[in-house]
Amino acid sequence: MKKSEKEEIVSQIKELLSNSDAMYLVEYKGINVEDMTQIRKEFRGAGITYKVFKNTLFKKAAQQIGGYDKCFDELVGMTGYAFAKDNIVAPAKIIQKYNKATEKLNFKGCFIDSQFYGSNQLNMLASMPGKDEIMASIVGSIAAPASGIVGALNSVIRDLVSVIDEVAKKKAA
Repeated sequence: MKKSEKEEIVSQIKELLSNSDAMYLVEYKGINVEDMTQIRKEFRGAGITYKVFKNTLFKKAAQQIGGYDKCFDELVGMTGYAFAKDNIVAPAKIIQKYNKATEKLNFKGCFIDSQFYGSNQLNMLASMPGKDEIMASIVGSIAAPASGIVGALNSVIRDLVSVIDEVAKKKAA
């Protein structure tokens, strides 16, 4: 690989690191092409960029940015990198799913907002609510009082209609 190609890849890595809120490292040793295609498809569907870089180039880019020293011990073997912007726990959920199914996509660690989480913290990360779940919870919390008010108003109107109906029946009789 030419020096200019390496510099271009280092630049691409730096851009991905700078534009991501979370970066996950996984070992993909032993995964066949079909499974890797499915994993990449799931990552794309969740808005996650998944790339494979040479560990030395990733380390060089991370050193230039700074703050990624804690993951350098994990930069051995076949390493894949998942970069997430908005939904920072989605990669953990996908990695956990495939790790349970195949035991071949192994979580090495991740950085979320400059905090490093080691390989033993995948279950904790995967159990956290994702962006969609949080948004649904917020909407549900906001809608609950409104639906309560609507229900109360409907019951008052229903009772008023019943009273008017009874009064009309008594006057007619």
